[in-house]
Parts: sequence; C-alpha cells; structure tokens
Amino acid sequence: MTRVPAFLALGDSYTIGEAVEPEQRWPVLLAQRLHEAGIAIDTPRIVATTGWTTDELSAALDALEAEHGPLPRDHALVSLLIGVNNQYRRRGHDEYAEQFAALLARAIGYAGGEAGRVLVLAIPDWGRTPFGAASGRDLAQVSAELDAFNATAARLSIEAGAHFVDTAPLSRTLSVDPAMHAEDGLHPSGAMYAAWAEAALPAARAALAHSAAAQAAAAASTPPTSIPFP
Repeated sequence: MTRVPAFLALGDSYTIGEAVEPEQRWPVLLAQRLHEAGIAIDTPRIVATTGWTTDELSAALDALEAEHGPLPRDHALVSLLIGVNNQYRRRGHDEYAEQFAALLARAIGYAGGEAGRVLVLAIPDWGRTPFGAASGRDLAQVSAELDAFNATAARLSIEAGAHFVDTAPLSRTLSVDPAMHAEDGLHPSGAMYAAWAEAALPAARAALAHSAAAQAAAAASTPPTSIPFP
C-alpha cells in the first residue's frame, strides 16, 4: 500500500488555530486545498500551543520525543510559523534569530534533511487587530519589530533552501475587515486562515514536488537487496 505523504505543522496559536474550529486551522485548510488540486497529503500532525515562543516550541519537541520517541524524519511537508510571542514579550531579535535558526534546522531534519520540503510562514502583525489597537503598545514599534523578525526568518529560510511565504502584507491588508478577526479580537478568523492557505498553496505544491523527486531519486539509487543467480 502506498503511504500517504505526511505533513507536520509546528508553531504557536496561529498554527493550532486559537479561537477557531479545528477544520479552520490554516494547515488543515492547506491540506484541503491540496486534496482539491488532486495532491495527496495526510491530515496535518500539529505540534503547537497558544503562547509558545521559539524556545518553548523547541522544549516541547524535546519533551514529546523524550516521551514518545523521535518524530519521523520522512515528512513530505513541514511547516513552521513561530515568533510572535517572542516579540510580544519584548524578547530580543538576536535571540529570536538564533532560536529560529535551530528550529528551522530541526524542521529540515523532520523533512528528511530536504529543506525544499519545509514551508515557513511570516508572523502576522498583531498590532493591526482590535486587541492591538486597545493594547496601549507603540504599534509602529510592534510592526517594525515584527518586520525585522520576518526579514530574519525569510533570509534564514531562503539561505537554507526552504520556502518562505510572506503572508504579513496580506494579513495587514485584510485586517481592515472585521470578518478577518476571531471573536477574541486578537487571533485570525477562519477566513483569514483560508487566505493564508491559499497564499501558501504554490509553495506547498513545490515542496511536495521536491519531496516526490527526492524519494524517486533515493529509490533509483538504492542497490538491490539481492542479485538473482544467472
């Protein structure tokens, strides 16, 4: 039986889909869009929790693997979206860069060492939400800091050969529509997540094509287990 390509999604509230139904999470919607395009992909395995920072995601992966054994290293698609809580807690850019780089390397490992199977999404600007407007924070500074985080994530992703999907401008444009915010006024609605999934679709298709090509090349290079006697 042919194994359905596996999808691992790593992140925080934006990946677990805080304040929306499970079927409205962006990784789930992305898998649905791939299915609609005739591309096989398994239901995403999501490792994400609201509030996690980069180091907390890393520690959670450590704990998960210590309890249940190593995660598979043959995922056809791995997504990573992390960092908003680093910025929200006023943690530094250099720390984010170092910890994001480690998580990116870990994501590539879960993708069989194939960076082309990894999809990184930009951090959205929480300052453009109703929660942000009422927060009393310097929203220009919030935007500038998130832009710096995203620039670093983009650079590191591209240098590694991973796909970076810059959904930040899209999120800012759509944020003027109240329907793009969940009831909590902070997190995206299902409609916003659907827009992210649509934006991520071309990169996901490319990642899965890379995965299929890598698997075919590995199969072609594998020596036979036995040689028939003439």
